Amino acid sequence: MSTPEHEPQPHGTPPSAPPVDQTQQISAPGYVPPGQQQPGQQSGYGQQGPGVAGAAMPAPPSWAQYAQPNGALGTMRPTGMTMLLFFVTLGIWGFVYYFQTQEEMKRHTGEGVGGVLALVIAVIFGIVSPFILSHEVGRLYERRGQAPPVTALTGLWFFPGMFIIVGPFIWFVRTNNALNEYWRSQGVTRTSLA
Repeated sequence: MSTPEHEPQPHGTPPSAPPVDQTQQISAPGYVPPGQQQPGQQSGYGQQGPGVAGAAMPAPPSWAQYAQPNGALGTMRPTGMTMLLFFVTLGIWGFVYYFQTQEEMKRHTGEGVGGVLALVIAVIFGIVSPFILSHEVGRLYERRGQAPPVTALTGLWFFPGMFIIVGPFIWFVRTNNALNEYWRSQGVTRTSLA
């Protein structure tokens, strides 16, 4: 007679393993069968996907995790005096303003359109310049992990805001003040017209 230790086992089953019922699901905590999701769980970036228990993808990095700009600092521009120069020069000072501010931001961050390209855009596609300038000023704040006080949408004060006459003034005051406040927070005390 043979003892239970010497009974032949089915192929591929270790001798000490109990028989497995294939109709039963494993009910270990956190186990998700392949191809299924837990109730209320969405698959996507930063979420657990199907068949992955307890492991989530990392959240996308925020601007605060990037290195802070350490390039040359810009100059503050008095809002009222700059607006007066726009009128006295019949708008020519606007081109100077776009060139100077965009060039300073590019030197400071290493990103952006820069002065020459900003000037070309202002001359050829002038209506786009307010949107670009407000966007880049807002990005200065985003790089520090702060909510931007102005964005590209602020340019809507310029166009179509020009149809209510005061729109461009509101755009300029908001954008220029945000830029001045950024330079002030970096320790800048000098102004370009003082």
